[in-house]
Amino acid sequence: MRRAAVVVLVGAGTAVALLAGCTGGGGPHDDGRAPEPGPAPSPSPTRTAERAGPVLAVKVDNAPPARPHTGLGAADIVYVEQVEGGLSRLLAVYASSLPKAVGPVRSARESDLELLRQFERPTLAFSGAQTKLLPLVDRAPLRAEPPGRTPGAYVRGSGRAAPHNLYLHPHRLLPAPPGKAALTTGFTYGAAPGDGRTETTRTVRYPAARFTFTWDASRDRYRVALDGTAAATTDGQPPEPATVVVQHVRMRPSGYFDSRGSNTPYTETVGAGTAEVLRGGKSYDALWKRPEPGDGTRFTTPGGEPLNFADGQVWVVLAKG
Repeated sequence: MRRAAVVVLVGAGTAVALLAGCTGGGGPHDDGRAPEPGPAPSPSPTRTAERAGPVLAVKVDNAPPARPHTGLGAADIVYVEQVEGGLSRLLAVYASSLPKAVGPVRSARESDLELLRQFERPTLAFSGAQTKLLPLVDRAPLRAEPPGRTPGAYVRGSGRAAPHNLYLHPHRLLPAPPGKAALTTGFTYGAAPGDGRTETTRTVRYPAARFTFTWDASRDRYRVALDGTAAATTDGQPPEPATVVVQHVRMRPSGYFDSRGSNTPYTETVGAGTAEVLRGGKSYDALWKRPEPGDGTRFTTPGGEPLNFADGQVWVVLAKG
């Protein structure tokens, strides 16, 4: 196989070499096949623009071999979801800016389709899905972008074993970031409520994963730790959310199983429930409500007033209620 040009992303003490080229068709599963080589993509600097279209949502691997991530610090919103075996996966949403690369990219889940209904026909970048789920993805009100659909959009990294080495070049899918107006989530931003409990560290646990958020007053942001290790990125821009939401939701078995026979949990994000909103080193009790799939998720105080988020990246951890 002819080798293509190499793009090297360096940061946080880690280098990730990406072989430029498309994935050569991909498939419905994370099968780890190397892509066919192709032309190197053109540079695409991170930038902010007027709204140019829908948001980009990328399904990001969060298994330990997939770390450090690439491009995660540039996301406007990061959703944390439980998957098979109590592990976790991330759904990163981009509107304000597009990094040069995002990944590693992994497969979609049924819950993603409901979660993404909050956005107006978003672009979903993912590395495949269970065969029985693919027709649902095709019928969903979104633009599905698995490997092989858009030439040059995906590349395989040379420094990691498959399936933890698939990366997306976002500018191959979107000409420009759509802008914050595309974030039709129902979130409100502004001053914090007058009450709140001092809480500088919060850990959220899944059966086989945990996330710790620690307030850093010097940066006015939260530091993120994944399974006890500080989150880092290959591009030197680690995730630093200004707001962390622990959203308590119902999880139930879905009709899908992985190759080991483990059931995929379905996370219900339509409905109502409780939450905690972390900002400024304090925790605020909240209620969340999303009556219909096409609605955004509203977070309010127990008294019914909008609970504002701080400007900056938001992490939403979907925790079993």
